[in-house]
Amino acid sequence: MMGEANLLLAALIERAGLSNAGLAKRVNMLGAEHRLRYDHASVARWIRDGATPRDPGPDLICQVIGEAMRTTVTRADIGMERRPAISSVPLPQLVERATALWRGDQRDKVAGPPAAGAEAVAPVWEWENPPDDIDVAHDGRRQVEPVDVRRLRQLRDRYQEMYRRVGGVPVRPRLIAALNEHAAPLLRDTYDNRTGRELLRAAGGLAALAGVCAYDADQQGLAQRYLFGALRMAKASNDKRFGAYVVALLSTHALHGNQPRLVVQYAEAALRAARGHLGPALAADLHSLAGKAYARMGESDGCQRHMRESELAAARIVLGDEPAEASYVQPGLVETQVAEALRRLGDFSAAQTYADESVRLAGGTHLRGRVHRYAGLALIVAQRGDVDQAVHVGTQMLEYAEGMESGRIRDRVAQVAGALRRHARVPAVAEFLERADTDAQLRGF
Repeated sequence: MMGEANLLLAALIERAGLSNAGLAKRVNMLGAEHRLRYDHASVARWIRDGATPRDPGPDLICQVIGEAMRTTVTRADIGMERRPAISSVPLPQLVERATALWRGDQRDKVAGPPAAGAEAVAPVWEWENPPDDIDVAHDGRRQVEPVDVRRLRQLRDRYQEMYRRVGGVPVRPRLIAALNEHAAPLLRDTYDNRTGRELLRAAGGLAALAGVCAYDADQQGLAQRYLFGALRMAKASNDKRFGAYVVALLSTHALHGNQPRLVVQYAEAALRAARGHLGPALAADLHSLAGKAYARMGESDGCQRHMRESELAAARIVLGDEPAEASYVQPGLVETQVAEALRRLGDFSAAQTYADESVRLAGGTHLRGRVHRYAGLALIVAQRGDVDQAVHVGTQMLEYAEGMESGRIRDRVAQVAGALRRHARVPAVAEFLERADTDAQLRGF
């Protein structure tokens, strides 16, 4: 069984100016007493499958690459640690790992499923706990200026709006290119501690959005790796609100993967770690995510507790006072989340009350948000047996979703179609299903 691609090794081989065959030849020369017989195919296997050669192979690889780059290279640097790291990734390794991921993604070399269990919890635990980064200053070729940081933030804002209009699939390649062409060189340039934290905050924002787009394109292992990297950048930036935003994205990702207990761990960690820094918009979203997770587990008390806190936080939101990333928390979002949780618990009447309100407020949100709100209402009225109303609301959902290339929008359309399919003999339902199926085929990827 193939392992996960070793992007760190691939990136360092390229930066050292070596070919696969050249690396193998030099390793064989250094290890002549061990009668090593590596070739370009061996190196390709180390990269593609994440395979690790027997000792002293990894140390010889470090020596060859280190001599070519005139620096010290460790097993961790080439992705061949003797054992998994327990402590937080040091900042220099963070930059290398992040940029290697971006480069590998641009070349379609990234694979592997999402982490689970302790591996999925560790990055959030490390974000929440010491040690912190005392100084993130770096010496490189050119001085990073405030305008460089602003440009990264502007790129994130632009691609976020594109994502909301057309979906993550078409936006993803543009984001990957921006990370490689703009963010990666800046992270290796010269900056002091203050500028460095702002730079890491801006680069992390782009990386987090790339994770969202990977999630929307059904590349879940890749999405998680982007989000973990963004969370480590959030820690280095010393911006607790930004870190909480990334954890909210991880919570959404875990909810999609039907891991409700992990969602609760994530959300409650963010609420705890960012206490005193967290604005009401992100607090409302984190509480609603935890509430939805408790509803998935059938735990009404936990659901109700978090949903109450979510509504209280939402009432304190002042638009414009939240970080740019939290702009997705718009009027009606909490009602959408509460409606979904109540639907899961089987309280359809109360769920519809909240869903009706979320749709009433939908005019002030972006197209993607409208699709989710109308889908939520359509599901509820379909489950209550109001077929005509479900078709009416579902048709509006399809109109808003038209032209979007998005796995999550595809899933929402499929959920509504699935709820109505048992009524397929009703002409209006049959017409809706035909249109939904056609849209699904057009949205396939």
